[in-house]
Amino acid sequence: MALLDGKALAGEIIAGLREEYQRIPKRLSLGAVVVGSDPVVAKFIAEKKRIADELGVDFRIYEYDAAISTNDLRANMAALVHQARLDGIIVQLPLPPAINAQSVLNAVPPEKDVDVLSARAMGNFSVGKSPVFPPVVGAVKALFDEYKINLRGKIVAVIGAGALVGKPIATWLLLEKATFTMVEEGGDIVAATRNADIIISGAGKPGLVTADMVKEGVVVIDAGTSSGSFSTDSTGSPQAISGQQASLVGDVDFESVSKKAVFITPVPGGIGPLTVAMIFKNLIVLASQD
Repeated sequence: MALLDGKALAGEIIAGLREEYQRIPKRLSLGAVVVGSDPVVAKFIAEKKRIADELGVDFRIYEYDAAISTNDLRANMAALVHQARLDGIIVQLPLPPAINAQSVLNAVPPEKDVDVLSARAMGNFSVGKSPVFPPVVGAVKALFDEYKINLRGKIVAVIGAGALVGKPIATWLLLEKATFTMVEEGGDIVAATRNADIIISGAGKPGLVTADMVKEGVVVIDAGTSSGSFSTDSTGSPQAISGQQASLVGDVDFESVSKKAVFITPVPGGIGPLTVAMIFKNLIVLASQD
């Protein structure tokens, strides 16, 4: 088993970006829209700010109360787009359940959409006309390039159909003409994974993929982070532990699956750091399109 070290690769990418940012004539700005006070969201924002500070990016956080309506949030987004002179905009997910997330995401113009989450930006990507990759796609592609993992002739299983992982990964695989199966939680995941050469999981359910579901020599990309403290019960299922500090955990039972995998990403330290690096790669690419 070889560990796919996303953290180290992200460091190399950010070091290269630092040189690119130093060569551009103006300081780029990135706005982050945050709704509510979720501590997990706060951690993600803090990491993005850390990288922004390292690269010299003007990182601006726009905070809104969790009770804000979809229409009011969209109105605020319109003001940001037209008045703040931002080079890029992030809407930090998840948004509160009462908010129509896609409606808000669609308020981000494609030329500022570093996450490639608006309908127009994703549409451009789906037909091969986007200048940037969705961050998770860029992260997976960077790992595959670095470790010389080829999609050609491989069977891929994609677990989860969410906007951040499953949908963009499936779109990318279609563009790459790869053979893949997509399955959501509640579907027949075992049927999809048992013969897969590559598994990419973004369901956000701890311990969803176990060793008995995968074959020897599989490549496993775990992009499904959850926050919590977990132990394993007598059946091998993860159980939340109350009163313990929460940590990020993935979809994959790393200890058991890593014994069968030829390559595997850890959580944390795998896809996460690379995804953040790709946001800042996208920012400089989009800014250069002006």
